[in-house]
Amino acid sequence: MTNAPLVKFITALKHSLENDGFISIVLAGYEGDIADLKKIIIRPITIKKQNHLSFTYRYKTRDIVKNFLFDAAVNEIEKSLTHGFESASLCTIDFDMAYPSCKQSKPTQNKSDDLSHDRKKNRMIKTSGKKYLSDLKITDLSGNILKSSHDKFRQIDKYIEILAGLIKGINPSDIKRIVDMGSGKGYLTFALYDYLQENMGITPSVVGVEYRKDMVDLCNQISKNSNFHNLSFVQGSINDFNAGGSDILIALHACDTATDDAIIKGVEAGAKLIVVAPCCHKQIRKEIEKNNVLNDVEFITRHGIFMERQAEMVTDSMRAMMLEYCGYDVKVFEFISGEHTAKNIMIVASKKTISDHDKIKIKTKLNKIKKDFGINHHALEKIMDDDLSGK
Repeated sequence: MTNAPLVKFITALKHSLENDGFISIVLAGYEGDIADLKKIIIRPITIKKQNHLSFTYRYKTRDIVKNFLFDAAVNEIEKSLTHGFESASLCTIDFDMAYPSCKQSKPTQNKSDDLSHDRKKNRMIKTSGKKYLSDLKITDLSGNILKSSHDKFRQIDKYIEILAGLIKGINPSDIKRIVDMGSGKGYLTFALYDYLQENMGITPSVVGVEYRKDMVDLCNQISKNSNFHNLSFVQGSINDFNAGGSDILIALHACDTATDDAIIKGVEAGAKLIVVAPCCHKQIRKEIEKNNVLNDVEFITRHGIFMERQAEMVTDSMRAMMLEYCGYDVKVFEFISGEHTAKNIMIVASKKTISDHDKIKIKTKLNKIKKDFGINHHALEKIMDDDLSGK
């Protein structure tokens, strides 16, 4: 015998799907054999440019989601209403309908503008059609981020978000040369070049400096494949590279005093912006441990991990002060969650002017810090006009 209410309800459902009026269905009153199943919530969704209905099977302690194309979804709904579910509520843009009464009422919901399961996140770096991202194994050839590379992409995108905000303070016509010291596999270097070209319409000379020849060769080939004509990579050390004329200098995760070498290069070049993310802080830790003047806080520093953190804070705080001495406005902050990388402190220095009076104050403070912590020499001291002996 035909179930007339079900036929009427399914007909209304099909009509709403065909006319783009469907909003949602909730199946309830379950009396079937599946343990702990309470209801099914059904909403439209777009997956890879195809329209689906997404079914959320709500159990007592968990949810399970399945997606169906329209025809299969209608069959699944009809089957569910004949195998355990006693009631349903259909919402469309024109009316609501309850099953089994099939009584219509005024619509209670508005249709969502964005039904996309694959909706683009608010990313700084677009992934579609980016050859360098697939060559670097960040995405597949279709621009989808590889499962193994999600954390790396988040880091890259966050770097670009930060740099984009900093670069806004510089006249685009004044950005002619950018140097990325210790560029490694070039993740950031490529992304920055792409962002400047795509979003700002500028193509300055961007150079990645890397000691490992295999990385340099790989990156130059990827740059060529992507037609990034003003992006190149050179083999060499930070200390030996001529950074003259650099408007922006970047050094992410340069180990220990290599960060100081990069800062010195940036200051000597008169860079408008210096961005470093330090890695390792061995030099100052050795100084502190060798002179052992921190007796009052021995209860802290006797634990290796706390000594390490203290050395990091002292090292980077002195770096910030010495950059201020050299005429930079300096900010130190955490640039990405520690769950993605443990090396997550960034030092950003923007060029400004400084008075002789302020320079003397900074030098006095630095000398006191050295005395208090038993530091004979900080690797960045050569950045100063003279040493920190108090002359």
